[in-house]
Amino acid sequence: MAGAIASRMSFSSLKRKQPKTFTVRIITMDAEMEFNCEVKWKGKDLFDLVCRTLGLRETWFFGLQYMIKDTMAWLKMDKKVLDHDVPKEEPVTFHFLAKFYPENAEEELVQEITQHLFFLQVKKQILDEKIYCPPEASVLLASYAVQAKYGDYDPTVHKRGFLAQEELLPKRVINLYQMTPEMWEERITAWYGQHRGRARDEAEMEYLKIAQDLEMYGVNYFAIRNKKGTELLLGVDALGLHIYDPDNRLTPKISFPWNEIRNVSYSDKEFTIKPLDKKIDVFKFNSSKLRVNKLILQLCIGNHDLFMRRRKADSLEVQQMKAQAREEKARKQMERQRLAREKQMREEAERTRDELERRLLQLKEEATMANEALMRSEETADLLAEKAQITEEEAKLLAQKAAEAEQEMQRIKATAIRTEEEKRLMEQKVLEAEMLALKMAEESERRAKEADQLKQDLQEARESERRAKQKLLEIASKSSYTPMNSSTTALPTDLPPYNLISESLSFDFKDNDMKRLSMEIEKEKVEYMEKSKHLQEQLNELKTEIEALKLKERETAMDILHNENNDRGNGKHNTIKKPQAQGRRPICI
Repeated sequence: MAGAIASRMSFSSLKRKQPKTFTVRIITMDAEMEFNCEVKWKGKDLFDLVCRTLGLRETWFFGLQYMIKDTMAWLKMDKKVLDHDVPKEEPVTFHFLAKFYPENAEEELVQEITQHLFFLQVKKQILDEKIYCPPEASVLLASYAVQAKYGDYDPTVHKRGFLAQEELLPKRVINLYQMTPEMWEERITAWYGQHRGRARDEAEMEYLKIAQDLEMYGVNYFAIRNKKGTELLLGVDALGLHIYDPDNRLTPKISFPWNEIRNVSYSDKEFTIKPLDKKIDVFKFNSSKLRVNKLILQLCIGNHDLFMRRRKADSLEVQQMKAQAREEKARKQMERQRLAREKQMREEAERTRDELERRLLQLKEEATMANEALMRSEETADLLAEKAQITEEEAKLLAQKAAEAEQEMQRIKATAIRTEEEKRLMEQKVLEAEMLALKMAEESERRAKEADQLKQDLQEARESERRAKQKLLEIASKSSYTPMNSSTTALPTDLPPYNLISESLSFDFKDNDMKRLSMEIEKEKVEYMEKSKHLQEQLNELKTEIEALKLKERETAMDILHNENNDRGNGKHNTIKKPQAQGRRPICI
């Protein structure tokens, strides 16, 4: 009895000690995961668990996103998960997405998993037309997506129609041209064939390098109103804050680069941007919801923090990751080279084997033909020998008959009838006998010549037989070969200080750091434009090819704006219009 009571008390105590949990579903760009989380967990606990599961170390780019009444929100790291305004039914769903975008993907994205997640997210945004992409760039991006999925182009494997089920181009691009799916596939495949030798991570990085030059890449848009009540759009990205017309998300009316912003703050629904240059007017606007202002400030803080980090020496953790990435890249490169060499040697060995097999088959055919010729020669020789023997016997018989005829003629002459009639008859018989003897002699001579000719033919046949046997011996000696021996040589920085007040939230940027970065940024822009010239030439070439098939009446407002920017020579990095220094009054756009 006492033992049973103690056992029940121990079980009840253990049950009370078990923490309460709830189920969370995490959706990434290519997978879904479920975790049991403790009720006391904060956002950082869940976020770290997801990153560890994915093997992701570049965590500062990502966040856990959820929706609140059709408004996007991000899980806060220092707040309990269940204290957020999330649905209470389980499993609680979050999307693991990139929250901040790099300025230069090639230099900033170190891990392959980071590159892959960015590639999948940007690709989906382009196909969903959340990022505007011109037709020629869409085809080039599609070719890199195919390279990342299928590897090197092989005409024997990747036959016509192999992309029929793939979603590679935005529907807007497909509808803009009088082109069949086969024609699009042909153009994509033509570019795809030029990417031979690129691994998946290299193809995905090339995709991101092109996509990061698109005007809407990495921009979060928010509907705002200025003091006059004019509807505008605020864009927040890695480069700064931008103000757009609602009908033109490609070209900002005015931009505030991060290195030229002193302070960003909001009070209730009013948001204030204070430039670093005190001579430039303060820009104020209103948003529809307080929650939107909080999100804007959150994105501003995060993007500004990354902006500053890029312009400082890498932390020890980042240096270690980059060193490991370089070593891993070098190892993979060596492995690819080794595999390429082995593949080349294997192909050469297969070609040599095929050539030897072909040569052996040829020698076998020649040997068979030589055997057949030898057999024919032997049969011919036997026939000729038999015919020569028969001719020789006939010649002997004719010679014997000729001798007998000569004897008969002599006998007839000796016993000639004395009478004239008998004499005449005898002369006639003698003449006939002479004619017969002459014919017999000629026939005997002809038969003798024929016998000689047959003997000569027999000798030639035997000589041909001897040569055939000699050739057969040569072929037999050539077919004895030694196989080739092949050997393969085995080859997070602290955030900038910001003030939290009950009625107002803001954060300040250091003046000295900002001024010191201006010249550096301008220099980076010039260098970047130089690197983009070659790619632009390729895109212009493709644009020229398909321009004749465009349906002008189907052009969207985005297409028209993009073409106007191209005609004026405006791009993502040279359309930023900076605010002008004026009096100290709010900017009105």
